[in-house]
Amino acid sequence: MAWALVIATALVAAFTPPSAATGRADTEQSNVDLVNPFIGTSGRSDTEYGGMIPSTAPPFAMTRWSPMTRQNYVSRTPYHYDDTKISGFIGTHQPAIWMGDSGYVVGMPGVGPVKTSPDDRALPFSHADEHAAPDRYSVRMQAGSGRTLKTEMTGTSRVGLLRTTYPEGVDTNFVLQATRSGVTGNVHVDPATREITGYNPDRQDSNLGPFKASNFKGYFVARFDTGFDSYGTATGGTLHEGQGDRTDGDLSAYVRFPSGTRTVQVRIATSFISLQQARANLAAEAPDDRSFEQIAETTRAQWNEKLNRVCLQGATADQQAIFYTSMYHALQYPSENSEQGRYYSAYDDEVHSGVSYTGYSLWDTFRAENAFLTLFAPERIDDMVTSMLHDYQEGGWLPMWKNITETNIMVGTNADSVIAEDIAKGFTGFDRNLAYEAVRKDAMTPPDKDTELAYFDRQQGTPVEARAGLTYYEQNGWVAADRTAESASRTLDYAYEDWAVAQVAKAVGKTDDAEMFLRRSANYKKLYNPATGFMQARNLDGSWAIGGWTEGDRWVYALDVLHDVPGLMDLMGGQEKFAAWLDDYFAGGHNNHTNEPSHHVAYLYDDAGQPWKTQEAVRRIAAANYANRTDGLSGNEDCGQMSAWYVLSSLGIYPVNPASATYAVGSPFFDRAWVQLPNAPRPLTISAPGAATNQYVKSLSLNGQGINHPVLSHADLLRGGTLRFAMSDTPQGWGASSTPPQEADAH
Repeated sequence: MAWALVIATALVAAFTPPSAATGRADTEQSNVDLVNPFIGTSGRSDTEYGGMIPSTAPPFAMTRWSPMTRQNYVSRTPYHYDDTKISGFIGTHQPAIWMGDSGYVVGMPGVGPVKTSPDDRALPFSHADEHAAPDRYSVRMQAGSGRTLKTEMTGTSRVGLLRTTYPEGVDTNFVLQATRSGVTGNVHVDPATREITGYNPDRQDSNLGPFKASNFKGYFVARFDTGFDSYGTATGGTLHEGQGDRTDGDLSAYVRFPSGTRTVQVRIATSFISLQQARANLAAEAPDDRSFEQIAETTRAQWNEKLNRVCLQGATADQQAIFYTSMYHALQYPSENSEQGRYYSAYDDEVHSGVSYTGYSLWDTFRAENAFLTLFAPERIDDMVTSMLHDYQEGGWLPMWKNITETNIMVGTNADSVIAEDIAKGFTGFDRNLAYEAVRKDAMTPPDKDTELAYFDRQQGTPVEARAGLTYYEQNGWVAADRTAESASRTLDYAYEDWAVAQVAKAVGKTDDAEMFLRRSANYKKLYNPATGFMQARNLDGSWAIGGWTEGDRWVYALDVLHDVPGLMDLMGGQEKFAAWLDDYFAGGHNNHTNEPSHHVAYLYDDAGQPWKTQEAVRRIAAANYANRTDGLSGNEDCGQMSAWYVLSSLGIYPVNPASATYAVGSPFFDRAWVQLPNAPRPLTISAPGAATNQYVKSLSLNGQGINHPVLSHADLLRGGTLRFAMSDTPQGWGASSTPPQEADAH
């Protein structure tokens, strides 16, 4: 059994972590079995919930495979737990519910007459007949007359493998859908090779951003282990019997199998480069001589390598499910975009040599997801930064929200923070000088038509947005509300990003630039209105304006100064008044954990000299917003940010200012967590006996050395050893100080 499960069920008193080499407690079961992929698949409305799917694929997979209960598009994912029919199994590249899919492909087995339209081919199912795990998925669908049709699914990064067991005595078929209405693609059926090949050029976010990527296609090669009895193509619901090649819209191909066929396997390889590359991906990742079980076990091993790096003691069964599911979610983003050393770039519509990732939801993920990755997937960091630098070279700017290419969604150039954080944490495997060139352009070069366009959310026909309103920010120190949309949020973002750019400048020896950007990072003060005690948007002439926020309000954004909390406290009247302000904020119900700007706020009590209130608030937020249920995420996952918050907070840390390479201290949820960080020379044991019922920190030490401030450095954690919390059931004075633990150049 998995180590955490052993602890929970057998109440083992001794803490004996698994081998540091394998990260496994035994060979039969592991933490992958504690993941509940259905968390976040339903919620209070069709959009305001986790937006997750029970996908099967390795960490950071290019293509994720999911049952399909509805047609996905922007603001709709392909699976929702409340649906009752399955219409296919989709290889999807949709990174989040608010984004569109790109180059997807759908397969669906069927019995009796061939049905190609999603509504006609859909089959009922019960959740009692459904099983989901990171390494495989299975479901029994009702095929009429008491018969069931079973489909199992596993996947590699670029290949999905479906195994279908058909009922006896029925005609059997398989439909492969390439495109939907209004999208022209291609399918080709080759009975000699038992293949269906083709492409789907659909990119549902193609209306956003300046890069139209006219050559974009999602290519696929579907290879069956069973010969075809007959075949054809279909447009809409119309069958074209015996036609093996077609270029059209709303397009599918279908095959029928010989009488008596019971089990059929199909391997569906995907590529953004070409059909030849899809075949190469198939040969490399899921060749014909590798069985379903072998491929599933390889995917399971990849998840085990990550999930078994953390073992928990004192966690309930629900907490274990939430924790390991959170790791499963956070380890999916960003996703691989390169294939065997090459990648298609939608920025310049060409194929390049090198590495590439996509799904950069940076406005969300710079806050905690990237910090999570630096701890648990550091081997990916250099390539992820290099990928962003490729985007800069091919498209002229670092990504803001990259979904295959730039979509111009959200505000700010938060790649600046990610790069600064990675440098501060000692990553060296990317071109730092090129990185500085890129972040400096973000900070110094207004986007095209900056004084002509308002750059509203999802405004079409715009150039790369970058720091919209930068012209006015450079002129006055704030983005003008009567010129640029979401101006107040932008101003606060730009001030923080200036601080981050200053850190990159220092790292490459640009000291004069660093000083200039540090001065500019104080611009947040120009939005503070002492008459109201809030940050407030300003017009070009300096007058106060209304609104100007991005997915938040004046309460949340009053606290959006990640890099200079002492300076913010000074504006608001000092520590005591700041702490009282936080009390009013929480008492008034202003903390909205469903959206990211509030994610750091609970930790600000650390700076206000009342860390026991951070400890209270973090526990309260976790209990209210995370659960082991299908509706167990209060807000959209947003490419790992929601889950990264939970993982880090449950371990007792959170990166309020990610680019500082420090973590605020909160309250660990578990008696003990054994963590084998990939780059650490020895495991880190986080010990907090009695944490389940004692949420307050009485003292803290690292390897026997007392820690008096509620802050830890990344380097502290990487050294490993024992981080020992003494816990209490009543508020304690530990960590209270009149000098908040901030970096000297933060203010």
